[in-house]
Amino acid sequence: MSKSALVVDDSTSMRQMVSFTLGQAGFDITEGSNGQEGLDNSKGKKFDLVVTDLNMPVMDGLTLIRNLRQDPSFKAVPILMLTTESQASRKQEGKTAGATGWIVKPFNPTQLIQVVNKVVR
Repeated sequence: MSKSALVVDDSTSMRQMVSFTLGQAGFDITEGSNGQEGLDNSKGKKFDLVVTDLNMPVMDGLTLIRNLRQDPSFKAVPILMLTTESQASRKQEGKTAGATGWIVKPFNPTQLIQVVNKVVR
C-alpha cells in the first residue's frame, strides 16, 4: 500500500516540484494552494505526511498546522515546514504549532527524501 502526502504551497511550481519528488518516492499526492485549501482537502482523508509552506494567502502554514493538530487523525502525522524563512524564532513558532521538521527553500530533492525517510514510518 502506498503512502499519501498532503502538499500545500501557494507557488504552483514549488508545489509541483515537491509533489513530483514525493511521487517519485512512492507517495500519492493531494495538493492545496493555501492553508485553507489544504485543510479542506485533508477532511476525511488519512495522510502519512504533510509538507507545507509558511507564508501563504488565505491561511498561513502555522495556522494550517495548528488546525491539523486539533484533528485526532493528524496527532502523529509528520508535518514538514518547507519555507524560505530560516530564523530561529520562526522555527520555534513552527515547532510550537506542531511542525515535525523545517526545510529551507530552495530545497534539494534528495535532502527532502532523506528527511521524509527519517520522519515517515
